[in-house]
Amino acid sequence: MRIFNRAQMQEADRRAIEEHGIPATVLMERAGERVVEAMAAHFASLASLRIAVLCGRGNNGGDGFVVARLLRGRVKAPVGLYLLGRLADLSGAAREAARKYTDDGGLVTEITGIDAWAAERAAVLDVDVIVDAIVGTGLSAPLTGLPAAVVDVVSRLPVPVVSVDLPSGLNADSAAVTQPAIRAALTVTFAAPKIPLVCMPAAEYAGTVVVADIGIPPGVIGQVTGPRVEQITGDDCRHLIPPRRRDAHKGSNGHVLVVAGSRGKTGAAALTACAALRSGAGLVTVATPASCASIVASFAPEIMTLALAETVDGQVALEAAEAVLAFDASVLAVGPGLGRSAQTTAFIQELVKRGRRPMVLDADGLNAFEGHAERLSSPAPVVITPHPGEMARLTGQSTTAVQADRLRAAGQFAIDRRVCVVLKGQGTIVAESDGRLFVNTTGNPGMATAGMGDVLTGVIAAWLAQSGDVEASARLGVYLHGLAGDLAAAELGERGLIARDVIERLPRACRTLSSQ
Repeated sequence: MRIFNRAQMQEADRRAIEEHGIPATVLMERAGERVVEAMAAHFASLASLRIAVLCGRGNNGGDGFVVARLLRGRVKAPVGLYLLGRLADLSGAAREAARKYTDDGGLVTEITGIDAWAAERAAVLDVDVIVDAIVGTGLSAPLTGLPAAVVDVVSRLPVPVVSVDLPSGLNADSAAVTQPAIRAALTVTFAAPKIPLVCMPAAEYAGTVVVADIGIPPGVIGQVTGPRVEQITGDDCRHLIPPRRRDAHKGSNGHVLVVAGSRGKTGAAALTACAALRSGAGLVTVATPASCASIVASFAPEIMTLALAETVDGQVALEAAEAVLAFDASVLAVGPGLGRSAQTTAFIQELVKRGRRPMVLDADGLNAFEGHAERLSSPAPVVITPHPGEMARLTGQSTTAVQADRLRAAGQFAIDRRVCVVLKGQGTIVAESDGRLFVNTTGNPGMATAGMGDVLTGVIAAWLAQSGDVEASARLGVYLHGLAGDLAAAELGERGLIARDVIERLPRACRTLSSQ
């Protein structure tokens, strides 16, 4: 499912109107209908709720007029409509929506300035639900004046807010939040989700998001120009699972070499290996310091080990690079628990520099390139799986800057370094080197615990070993990792979830996706 910015939504509207002959008034009427339908599904007692609809002067306000008119015929309690401006200021489809509302007997309270807002505020806020139709995807700068004053008050109320298309104050081009902004309980957006509805931190303001079809033809949605940002959904991922031949054997399902672990950090290597096994890899070997090999092997009998030369402190030595490069594996998963000694850092950089097999880099596999991101260049395809702090170290930015614009941080790095970037976090982003961006839809806060990143590395490496498709494996791995976490949370609850809970549910996640 595509994710739109402001210009793309405007293009979709324009093409639907100009090329397909759908009047703007029809699109507005359908938008209002979808909002009311979503409200009825969200609020069991909608018919008895007191509702205030706050409208701006643009098309978002026009949607609000349709919502108010339809609610008046559906609820028993009063529905108040408050226009931030004058009826005479409206034009186009919004003016027509207002006319239909007033012709139907609806009353409009015009709020023309701060003083008028102060006089009406108590009446506006003494309701059970507020519909926010102040400003939608057209916003290009922080709110000021009357809209800012209204949004500032509404954003701090304990009253649930239903936002039309986008919570007022959010910018459709960015996941950043500039105050003031509405914090909605429900957002009904049209045709396609918008960037701030799916990307943090703005997504926290969206509440439950409903993507409503208002009749813009699918062909228009698919052909809209500009950045290609999409959500990763089950429908997108199902076909990425490669079918297994009836005569399949362990050698035909890929061999993952997990290069991980150090003294005191053998668990990271074991988690990565077990996740790869549970994701369908035919063979998994862990290359780890010699003193760690027996410990890693003890975690699961299916794990094979390759003992590597080590330093006096139990980390991989530089000389071990030759043994790893000579090993006949389908994919390398490098980094979890390796440590950051000078020799280990040089070892990792040597693997990337001379690599001939696809590689997934995580944790210390990424820390080895802090301040030297240009050394990530490799003859082999590379997937990197940083958390925001690791992304900040790679790019020389602060973690705050990375989180403020996760799409840009991941996307630009993928293009500049010709790697596939998996930027972990709520709404994990997969950025491909051709500029395409994907935002994941699975996962939950219970997964914010030790070892989850190691599991993801193993999952992606396993699917890459089975399919050979770098980008598809990253998207599928991210989705299944989150889905397994969701299955675990549904069964056990979010609090107390551990990485092994996710590993154990990876086969069920795959089966669930395949059977949907």
